[in-house]
Amino acid sequence: MVALNPPLCNFGQPAIDFDLPGTDGKRHTLASCRGPNGLLVMFICNHCPYVKAIIDRLIRDCRELAGHGIGCVAIMSNDVAAYPEDSPEAMRRWATELAFPFPYLYDENQDVARAYGAVCTPDFFGYNAGLELQYRGRLDASGRNPAPPEAHRELFAAMAEIARSGRGPSEQTASIGCSIKWKTA
Repeated sequence: MVALNPPLCNFGQPAIDFDLPGTDGKRHTLASCRGPNGLLVMFICNHCPYVKAIIDRLIRDCRELAGHGIGCVAIMSNDVAAYPEDSPEAMRRWATELAFPFPYLYDENQDVARAYGAVCTPDFFGYNAGLELQYRGRLDASGRNPAPPEAHRELFAAMAEIARSGRGPSEQTASIGCSIKWKTA
């Protein structure tokens, strides 16, 4: 498994529209997912040890970010033929089992991941109310294993600041995770 770091934030880059099916049986768009103060777009998957290490904290942070007017959405873009544990049915089970407080969407043709420039799971894109990119960092100091409980909540703090001021922190530490599993031609 290759661990990758996405590039750091390209401040002001506009969010890219999408229209994808969710594990809830509905279609979701950029407009339907955004909150009044911004949007967190997360590329995750079921099988990645980096995602598994943070999923409980991510759920907690997304629940709390809703109170700050930040919408959250998770997108799964891996090749499910090669990684059946990321299949739509497995996604549905995981989202239900963990009571995801955000839509979990399936990017079957991988167009959304490519448009965003997603590199790994997890990969976070934090937007302000104008849907301008302000954060492309990590959740916290977790890697393949969870960080200590007292670890600084980097993503949460950044998104709360974006909700308040419209600007993300100038210092950001890149996320780390498994590469997106691209389909072969």
